[in-house]
Amino acid sequence: MNRETEELLNTADKRAVMVGLVTPNQSEERTKEYLDELAFLAETSEIVPEKRFIQAVQTPHSQTYVGQGKLEEIKQYIDDNGIEIAIFDDELSPRQLRNIEKKLCIQVLDRTSLILDIFAQRAQTSYAKTQVEMAQLQYMLPRLTRMWSHLDRQRGGGTTSRGMGETQIEADKRIIQSRISLLREDLKRIDKQMETQRRNRGKMVRVALVGYTNVGKSTLMNLLCKTNVFAENKLFATLDTTVRKMTIENLPFLLCDTVGFIRKLPHNLVESFKSTLDEVREADVLLHVVDISHPNFEEQIEVVNSTLAELGAGDKPTIMVFNKIDSFSYVPKEENDLTPIKRENISLVELKKTWMANMNDNCMFISAKERNNIDELKVLMYKHIRAVHVQRFPYNDFLYPDIARTGGEDEL
Repeated sequence: MNRETEELLNTADKRAVMVGLVTPNQSEERTKEYLDELAFLAETSEIVPEKRFIQAVQTPHSQTYVGQGKLEEIKQYIDDNGIEIAIFDDELSPRQLRNIEKKLCIQVLDRTSLILDIFAQRAQTSYAKTQVEMAQLQYMLPRLTRMWSHLDRQRGGGTTSRGMGETQIEADKRIIQSRISLLREDLKRIDKQMETQRRNRGKMVRVALVGYTNVGKSTLMNLLCKTNVFAENKLFATLDTTVRKMTIENLPFLLCDTVGFIRKLPHNLVESFKSTLDEVREADVLLHVVDISHPNFEEQIEVVNSTLAELGAGDKPTIMVFNKIDSFSYVPKEENDLTPIKRENISLVELKKTWMANMNDNCMFISAKERNNIDELKVLMYKHIRAVHVQRFPYNDFLYPDIARTGGEDEL
């Protein structure tokens, strides 16, 4: 394991400051929400977020992300309080990372490296570990200069007449590039195996659970299929795709749980995990799970939809599943309050009417934790799955009723 990977992984129980920017394209309210999510990421990685620093700028500083004055303020707080890590909400360029580390003299992480750290901790199968390692190496490659700036050139031979030789960074780049090539070959081999597994499933209808991270996909998977998929109130609790056979009213289909999406997901990670998301691309129906209790669930829906479009799965039949209605909060406005209506001022009843109208009733409001409206969800799933099934197997049409009975039995 190289030194940078050790630094990223060795973050347990360390205290951190978090840094974000307010720009013309990102309001202060949105920045605070992003920092809330960054704090959740830090806690998932066993880092204690202690203080936040926010600066309003036109654009991020090309050298230090924030201005020199704000960097001095951050430095002073770090020195006074013994802070060990500084986490920045955007991906830092190699130059920014080098300059900030030189100034703060502590470990510096950006959102990308923090997400990669969490993925490295969560990966269980060899496939997921290979994907994460490749994404880490691709992220690390342009940032090697900060690791080896203290080393001189490796001299070629015993005399100076044979030249100065290659730098340490050039040697390390060669090693990393060779490793990335090997990992690509490993992924191609595993992809072929997974493609064979998918072909062996035949023409069964496939349903994929998609959504933002920590919206309850794995909890819903466990409830529907009576499985024991790992579920936890942390970001990226599930990395590996889980596929289970399920039946509703004797209609068999495959249900799969996929990795959650997130804002500013590292591009290298998206590329590495595209093979894992083949289940999404090949699905016949998508269950888009949404955390209705989140104050900005609409933006999370947009993030998921844009990622699905990037994967080529944006036009698939979709059921919107609004989860966590048991945690929904509603604060009615007072009669003399003339301020603009916010999300918390809209009741769940009003949201239901709005979304059911927009989705032509192809949405459901549930609580996977409390098992509310699960039978109704199965009826809606049956409607979509049956439509695909009778097109694929028209001679089976007479076997299935037009309307599913509430409370169909599930089986693996």
